[in-house]
Amino acid sequence: MIQPQTHLNVADNSGARELMCIRIIGASNRRYAYIGDIIVAVIKEAIPNMPLERSEVIRAVIVRTRKELKRDNGMIIRYDDNAAVIIDQKGNPKGTRVFGAIARELRQLNFTKIVSLAPEVL
Repeated sequence: MIQPQTHLNVADNSGARELMCIRIIGASNRRYAYIGDIIVAVIKEAIPNMPLERSEVIRAVIVRTRKELKRDNGMIIRYDDNAAVIIDQKGNPKGTRVFGAIARELRQLNFTKIVSLAPEVL
């Protein structure tokens, strides 16, 4: 469950290290975002000499959450951290690599480029 003011790790090599959620895209009054939701975030920590800088406002898709995810077959998945991948306006990732495991649900939400870059899909 990601809500405004939540800090997230960045799961790609775009140059940012930490994000803070500002807004959840998709509905005017939704309180929480889950895996596969697009958020508007601000970069809180960035790697020096990279294209993305601190205090830049970007879009990101959530790939891992601490809150457990229940699947239709009864399996429950929970990750160790909250993480997101930075995307552009078309939904393509800005980085060229994705770190850590991501959920299979992203494939149904048409984030196939992120799924193909990930080392492990759970």
